[in-house]
Amino acid sequence: MANFFSTHFAVLLLFTFLIFFSIPITLSDSSIHDLLRSKGLPPGLLPKEVKSYTLLENGTLEVFLDGPCLTKFENRVYFESVVRANLTYGSLIGVVGLSQEELFLWLPVKDIIVDDPRSGLILFDIGVAHKQLSLSLFEDPPSCKPRGGLENHIVRRGIGFEGLR
Repeated sequence: MANFFSTHFAVLLLFTFLIFFSIPITLSDSSIHDLLRSKGLPPGLLPKEVKSYTLLENGTLEVFLDGPCLTKFENRVYFESVVRANLTYGSLIGVVGLSQEELFLWLPVKDIIVDDPRSGLILFDIGVAHKQLSLSLFEDPPSCKPRGGLENHIVRRGIGFEGLR
């Protein structure tokens, strides 16, 4: 009889842990900008217009904005309504939902890495190239505007060069 209860207790305990660790952690008390800072990244990587975010135990980060918007670091940057990445100390890997304008083309940002904060540099992997920018550009979260070329970006992104004829 005791063996029956200990087996059921062990299964119940295991089930409880599995549920607990598979539920996303929604952190509303601390801001996304505080989280970035605690992970060795500058707070200005994401705009002020972040509504909420979730961080899974495995490091998957989902950031929810008020809507798609444009801002500027060195060049124009486009944030979709949801930005996803794997957050580790000093990096956002596998970024989805963030594009940067380079020579009139919108290129998806793949990774954002701060190897050595003392260098004062941050690395943006935009697929075809790696771009180093000054960390000072990301000290403060930027304001993100839903206008100012956003419609043009959506048209180009949605239908490609066909829409430019």
